[in-house]
Amino acid sequence: MWVRSLPVAGAPRRTAHLPTQSALRPAQRTGNGHLHRRSPFTQTKCHRRGVSAYVHPPDTLLRRGAALHTQNLKRASGNTWRQTDILGQASAQVAQNESELDRPSETPHCTTSPTNDSVYVALGSNVGDRLEAIEAACRAIDEDQDMRVLRTSALYETEPMYVEDQERFLNGVCEIQTELPPLRLLDRLQALEKGLGRVKTIDKGPRSIDLDILLYKGQEYHDERLTIPHALMTEREFVMRPLRNVHPSGSLTPLKRSATEYLAGLNVLNKPITTSPMYSYTPTAPSSDALIPMNPKQKTRVMSILNTTPDSFSDGGVNSPHDLASLKKSIRQHIQDGATIIDIGGQSSRPNAPDVTAEEEIARVVPAIEAFKSLGPETEGVAISVDTYRAAVAEAAVKAGAHIINDISFGLLDQDMLPTVARLGCTYIGMHMRGTPATMQDKENTEYPDGVIETVARELAARVEAAQAAGIRRWRLILDPGVGFAKTQEQNLELLRRLQDLILHSEIRNFPWMVGSSRKGFIGQITGVREARERSWGTAATVTAAIAGRADVVRVHDVAEMSKVVKMSDALYRV
Repeated sequence: MWVRSLPVAGAPRRTAHLPTQSALRPAQRTGNGHLHRRSPFTQTKCHRRGVSAYVHPPDTLLRRGAALHTQNLKRASGNTWRQTDILGQASAQVAQNESELDRPSETPHCTTSPTNDSVYVALGSNVGDRLEAIEAACRAIDEDQDMRVLRTSALYETEPMYVEDQERFLNGVCEIQTELPPLRLLDRLQALEKGLGRVKTIDKGPRSIDLDILLYKGQEYHDERLTIPHALMTEREFVMRPLRNVHPSGSLTPLKRSATEYLAGLNVLNKPITTSPMYSYTPTAPSSDALIPMNPKQKTRVMSILNTTPDSFSDGGVNSPHDLASLKKSIRQHIQDGATIIDIGGQSSRPNAPDVTAEEEIARVVPAIEAFKSLGPETEGVAISVDTYRAAVAEAAVKAGAHIINDISFGLLDQDMLPTVARLGCTYIGMHMRGTPATMQDKENTEYPDGVIETVARELAARVEAAQAAGIRRWRLILDPGVGFAKTQEQNLELLRRLQDLILHSEIRNFPWMVGSSRKGFIGQITGVREARERSWGTAATVTAAIAGRADVVRVHDVAEMSKVVKMSDALYRV
């Protein structure tokens, strides 16, 4: 039984650390005594009795540039097992047309790249609550002491492939950290599938949860149960597109091309991958449609502002947390006027606003959530969001029934916010801001020497990484450019004017976006309208600009008026 490692293209020039020449002698027979044709392998002794290891001799290693070599160990009795032994890196790239040794298909085969330590697992579901099944699988991986989710892709709603008479799938990819060897990892993932209720009916048919190992630490592995890289991954857009989210550049080791190149190849070949374009999927609320960013046919969502504060800059004191009837009336009106997300605020974020305690903020927010829930079927299809930068408020709000946390600081003002949101499993809006509400307009916080678009993109990308490191799933993130926060008038205008450039920026592409420009100070400065409540005309222009720039959600005070602006803007730019 022969095992042969494959060369790694472009291996750096290093001296291979090998057994001494005296320890090597020509290998002429296999473990069962049969003669084998002349082989480039040599045989070395092992301290275990009856064990032989077959490896390339030093000159072959140097000639072929193999990075790592797998030894296949044989006992005299015929029992076999596999052990990977790093022998070192060699100097030259192997010729493309070099022939391979014959080897039985049941023989495990493993090649390792030392530069890749992650495992990539495909996620899929098309039975029952697809989102919950995928999120439950990720939680189960995190709860296993031998595995941890590092990052997740966006989720994509996809047409079924191969067996077409079934429901649409949600598909994604997660990057995990584990020391489990491939077969033990396979066993563990299959046990998770079973624990989550998967019952396999037909091959490539409906499934409540599907976990497939795509790539394993840059290695190749083959036996009768498992093939790595996954045999069909490069022909599947529903695999390669989410894989690109977590592996955006560089070759997919041990494959020779990047995910982007494989996707380009699929498009060039015009393969019938899906019958409709593939867009990512961001949930808002169980009864509400998901956000589908980049889909030109998706209608823009209207997020209405419901402040329960006495001091917000334009509507403070309008809604009291102590007047349940008034709260219900306001919520009903917002829904009738076109809101599909209602954003409740219990702490003013206007410049120099006085701070309140978390307890006071909770006391203002929770009654409004309860008023929303008490309306029952009237709120069908509407999500409830809470505007807070405090982890304690976020936790109380979600436990009371909120679906979304809208954080102006993206976790910077409370170090517990990101891990709390990860644990709660809710959708999270992260905004670009510098400083605090009291200091955000200071000169040092409004300087963007590399340009506002490039800098906001870079700083948001860093917060996305922090959110994923804390355990927030990528498909739960919505981004906000922070219009009016740590920006000058000209910078706010540039953000709106070039919003599409920001949204399509390579570091933060394929996220849904919310823009909140309603009644902001720069609108008053330009239009000469001092009273914030009278800035609806200027706000209408900024809402139109946001929709033209591909915003998915606009956050507004004047719900009825802005809903009409959204409809007209959608007719112009979306549908």
